[in-house]
Amino acid sequence: MAVTEAHYETPIIDPPPAPPARPRVLLVGTAFAAAATLMVFAGLMGVYISERAAAVNAGDAWIPDVVHLPLAPGTISLATFVLSGITMWWAVDAVGRNDRAGAYLALALTIMFGLCVINASSFLYGQSGLAVATKPGLLIFTITGLHLVMVVGALLYAAVMTFRTLGGEYHGQRDREGLVAAALYWYTTIAVYAVIWYAIYVTK
Repeated sequence: MAVTEAHYETPIIDPPPAPPARPRVLLVGTAFAAAATLMVFAGLMGVYISERAAAVNAGDAWIPDVVHLPLAPGTISLATFVLSGITMWWAVDAVGRNDRAGAYLALALTIMFGLCVINASSFLYGQSGLAVATKPGLLIFTITGLHLVMVVGALLYAAVMTFRTLGGEYHGQRDREGLVAAALYWYTTIAVYAVIWYAIYVTK
């Protein structure tokens, strides 16, 4: 009796489904952090403006005559921030076009501009003669000091994104979430400084 071999065909297996698109956790988290930061500075600036108005209405000088808050360093810092905003957007656009050399250059310039702002702020502190023990001194140093912390945090954020870009994690139009998030936080830093520049250094 002949035994026939059974021929079994290998069943066709469908490929596994594509993994679900990862939600933009980093970008959304950065947006929440930026909103919280804006609220903190809005509260601080509200206290500063209220205290200054109360002193002026009482006929007192808000900034003592011995204190000098030069406008030039603050204005230079604002102009530097504007330039850094351009270079940050350049970095995001360069990654979208897979221009890695341009992205590295733009990110390096952005970080350099941020360091220049810190240097200008340090110079202004040294020239002002403002005492922390006074009410205006306490408020000004608190607001501007917190902003410098924000600048340092934004620089670290940009630096981390730079290293991730160097590692090849971000490239192309649809894969640059980290850089977009860093740019969002950087622009928030610029917006906060613009308010500080006008409220503290211009109107005093």
